[in-house]
Amino acid sequence: MRMLHTMIRVGDLDKSIGFYTDVLGMKLIRKHDYESGRFTLAFVGYGEEKDSTVLELTHNWDTKEYDLGNGFGHLAIAVNDVYEACDKIRAAGGKITREPGPMKHGSTILAFVEDPDGYKIELLEDRHNK
Repeated sequence: MRMLHTMIRVGDLDKSIGFYTDVLGMKLIRKHDYESGRFTLAFVGYGEEKDSTVLELTHNWDTKEYDLGNGFGHLAIAVNDVYEACDKIRAAGGKITREPGPMKHGSTILAFVEDPDGYKIELLEDRHNK
């Protein structure tokens, strides 16, 4: 078994695809409209679906925004250098909601960024590549 994808609902699909590809550096893997259901699915990620877990962006055509609720926490992305990643995200127009630095009560370097729908993305220093 392996994890395939995580799905989030988005209000403006083009804006979300732009954020995940242009700001976070993912690629659009596939996108399909389901006219009879009035929704579109777009899959983005850092690798192909056969090898990597990806993110499914679901856009329901008649819904412009969602209540994010209080159960969802965040997505996490490993980066080589959290400070450098934040500089690039900021330069690309991304919103940093927690500046890079050590984790409270720990030493892990992290930061948080917010996507166009308000979902939080945690940037973590990739300890496996050090």
